[in-house]
Amino acid sequence: MNNIKTSFSIRDLENLSGIKAHTIRIWEKRYNLLSPERTDTNIRTYNLKSLQKLLNISFLNSNGFKVSKIAALDELQIASKVKEISYQGNTEPHAFNAFKLAMLNFDQALFYNTYNRLLEEKSFREIFYELFIPIIQDIGLLWQTLTITPSHEHFLSTHIRQKVLIHIERLQSANPKPDTKTFVLFLPLNEIHDIGLLFINYELLSRGYHTIYLGENVPIEDLNLINILYDNVTYISYFTVKPNPEDVGNYLTKLYTEVIENSTNSVRLIGPRFKGSKPKKTPKKMKIFDSIKKLVKDL
Repeated sequence: MNNIKTSFSIRDLENLSGIKAHTIRIWEKRYNLLSPERTDTNIRTYNLKSLQKLLNISFLNSNGFKVSKIAALDELQIASKVKEISYQGNTEPHAFNAFKLAMLNFDQALFYNTYNRLLEEKSFREIFYELFIPIIQDIGLLWQTLTITPSHEHFLSTHIRQKVLIHIERLQSANPKPDTKTFVLFLPLNEIHDIGLLFINYELLSRGYHTIYLGENVPIEDLNLINILYDNVTYISYFTVKPNPEDVGNYLTKLYTEVIENSTNSVRLIGPRFKGSKPKKTPKKMKIFDSIKKLVKDL
């Protein structure tokens, strides 16, 4: 079965390119930039070639090209201009769109070529903060709006996760700093979104800290096994979709009373689950952050 998405609505194009549907319609009418097909009910649909062209137009437009000038170019000339500008150093918008196209086409070669090109001028840390975090956030919106399927999300997440794991592996053979803190990283029950937590593990290892990565689906009571072996532990967890909003308060209370309260331990929490439902007050040994950078800076 072919899972590649080849037909897009104008709303899909808006979600993927960031260009408003109204603007796309104006460009079509005024400059004949895209040629949509029509369904039996007269609804516009666009093919993958149209999407790619629109992403390139968006890239050129964001780099100072007027749409009227872009309209005078054919598709090969547009692609050539994009390549020319990206080689001059402004690769981020082009890379961002390339990652999206790689996801839509399940194109591993495009993902790796784009990533390797970025590595020529950026560190892995910069790539993660500047491109991977925004695109992971974008994926959530695209999935919510039915622009992409779970298989698209899994494809891109798998390849980003793989890059994080490669960089973690390079650090794991190094000995931690003497008398360093111990950090235990875990996800709550039924939480499987681990890329953010993996990257935090990378950040800690790169600073010479001792980490114990437990990963996904960890019951609170199992954390007490760590407490038997280690003192002064900092626990870190990342809430993406779990616990459910109505259960967050009870979960934090249980985590604090069973693992943190009567010890020298502390806990750092982060994740989309806290947006709009962050507790007004937390104990001193429990902190909640709204970004990985802020969490890492606080350690």
